[in-house]
Formats: sequence, structure tokens, C-alpha cells
Amino acid sequence: MRNTLFEGYEGPRLPREVQLKRLRRVIEAELTPCQRQTLTAYYFRQLTIPQIAKEQGVNKSTGSRTLHRAEERLRKFLKY
Repeated sequence: MRNTLFEGYEGPRLPREVQLKRLRRVIEAELTPCQRQTLTAYYFRQLTIPQIAKEQGVNKSTGSRTLHRAEERLRKFLKY
């Protein structure tokens, strides 16, 4: 999985199990269904933005914006 959420972060780290549990909780509770689907396709299924956009029937720029907004929400909620 690509790690773009915490680039440059050098503070204390939680155990991996705790991080994954928090990540799952935020993905389920704070993202829209479309953001969740796009994020899952990109990071876990390793699809490209054009592939995701085609699958969802949207423009590539829409898929890219959706992914960016999902990442921003994750950063916001995982910051604390």
C-alpha cells in the first residue's frame, strides 16, 4: 500500500494494529460511499485513476478529485 498520508511525519508512531484499526474505522465512518470505493480501488486493488473512473462511469478528473478528497478527510481524522 502506498503511504502518502503521512509523508514526512517523524513523530511517535502507534503500533501497526492500532493504526489499521483507526484507519478502518475512519474509512467506514467518515468517507462517503464513493470516496470509500475510490480509495479502496486505488490503494488496495491497485487500480489506476483512469481504470477507477471507467469502472465508476465518471471522468478521470472526477475520480482524481474524489481520491484527493478522501485522502484529505483521512488526514484530517487520523491527525489526532
